[in-house]
Amino acid sequence: MVRRARFNLIYWLIEPFYAKRGAGHQPDNFLLMAVGVLLFLGLLFLSSASATESFYRYDDTYRLVRQQLLHGILPGLLVFYVAFRTDYVRLQKFSLFFLISCFVLLGLVFVSSFNNNYGSAQSWIVLAGISFQPAELVKLFYIAYLSSWLSTHYKELHSWSRGTIPFLIILGLISLLIIKQPDFGTLLIILCIALSMFFVAGASVKHLVYIISTGIVAFFVMIKAAPYRMNRFIAWWNPDIDPKGIGWQLKQALIAIGSGGWLGLGLGNSRQKSYVPMPSNDSIFAVMAEEIGFIFSLGVIFLFVLVLWRGFLIAKYAPDNYARFFAVGIVVWITAQVFINVAGLLQVMPLTGVPLPFISLGGSNLVVTLMAIGILANISRHTTA
Repeated sequence: MVRRARFNLIYWLIEPFYAKRGAGHQPDNFLLMAVGVLLFLGLLFLSSASATESFYRYDDTYRLVRQQLLHGILPGLLVFYVAFRTDYVRLQKFSLFFLISCFVLLGLVFVSSFNNNYGSAQSWIVLAGISFQPAELVKLFYIAYLSSWLSTHYKELHSWSRGTIPFLIILGLISLLIIKQPDFGTLLIILCIALSMFFVAGASVKHLVYIISTGIVAFFVMIKAAPYRMNRFIAWWNPDIDPKGIGWQLKQALIAIGSGGWLGLGLGNSRQKSYVPMPSNDSIFAVMAEEIGFIFSLGVIFLFVLVLWRGFLIAKYAPDNYARFFAVGIVVWITAQVFINVAGLLQVMPLTGVPLPFISLGGSNLVVTLMAIGILANISRHTTA
């Protein structure tokens, strides 16, 4: 019996990588390769970008790199494998649990015995001694719930009462809790995810136009209502208006990116990492661009494009609507986060403070993103092409 159990365990671990083509073929190797290279490059760039900050804070040049490895990559790879080995169809049974979890997690940041806030934002909680951002889990849980709801109600999406209004009620409640934190970057990502999935599921274009138009108006109202958001908008429009104040981060990021030129200053030779705020987190792309230059930065962007391309192919050939919507949600989430991070540092849009997937320092984001990639790889094993 013991030998039999050991054999079953070994088979469970290695079976996905040796399965024959058909119902349960090998996962998308291009997707896994791109993510693997991004993780390696992330550690490499982080070792340089975090060196000054790590030495200043901990008197240890590689403290933040070890933190990323121990609290991000290793547990992330573990949950990746569990998600990869768990049949995605089983997740649909827990759609209501995922929805309730979204509200519970977002609500806990306002409970004093759980929250662990940094600055004015209420975005962190502590559970069982572990500090993390619940909004990161909410992205994945909301995708899981919405995939199930859309696959059940996709024939009713052209109806206001049975399709659009129920969709907006759930999205609105989640958005209000995120705004309350406040976490404007996560809000933008959630909206991109929800509207993209709603569109792919067959929602009325007219309804989407109404929703997006109302959202744009609400966007400007929120900017005007909060001074810090208005400052970010002003800094984006004209960072020279206050280069040592509200425009400091953007100015320093643009100097870093411009200093890199075509081929960069060399890994570890960034000068701006001592000046740009959050060089290990939100601004790591600027430090990376300074060190490796325009051409190699395009190479990193290409890896994200490869993830996007393979993800949409997985969605296109997914075996059912639930898997299709799930894949779309994950791909839009990662793509939107990359765009918001890089576009903010390039002055294409206002800075919102979101990490660069697979590269920025951050355990919560990395672990949950790798879990999502595990689910995407799981779906890729069942595609029809």
